[in-house]
Amino acid sequence: MEVISIERSTYEPQYKQDFIQLNKQWIETYFRLKQSDLDTFAHIDDCIIGRGGQIFLAVDDSEQVVGCCALKPHPESDIYELAKMAVSPEAQGRGIGYALGEALLKYARQHDIKRIFLEGNTQLKASISLYRKLGFKEIPLKGKAYERCDILMELNLT
Repeated sequence: MEVISIERSTYEPQYKQDFIQLNKQWIETYFRLKQSDLDTFAHIDDCIIGRGGQIFLAVDDSEQVVGCCALKPHPESDIYELAKMAVSPEAQGRGIGYALGEALLKYARQHDIKRIFLEGNTQLKASISLYRKLGFKEIPLKGKAYERCDILMELNLT
């Protein structure tokens, strides 16, 4: 399964269910869905797109969405979050996560975004390795936004 491109990488409403399904799949594989996850899924247009964020999608040659991630704004602190990154199990190991991360960072630079953070879990070694490859550095974790979060990482784009 080759990914043609993620040029058609930004959110369109017809991809909402793909975004939700991919994220539910990975969360339920390793953890439990939280109310905050369900709230995000129910209000993608309001809490991500409508606040100046974006969703990026990887689509394969059969027009199937095989990966996604979100750039979620936190306007109260002038920072953005790399959130809800997921790649379908059958498409993992093909560089899709890295391509999505690169698309997100390119978009962030084009929109003069200065800082991006993410919350992760060190049990998911491949994801932590991916974030480091994209340039994220571990920073002190002060409290947990999510039970499943045990590492906080940040990337300064200045």
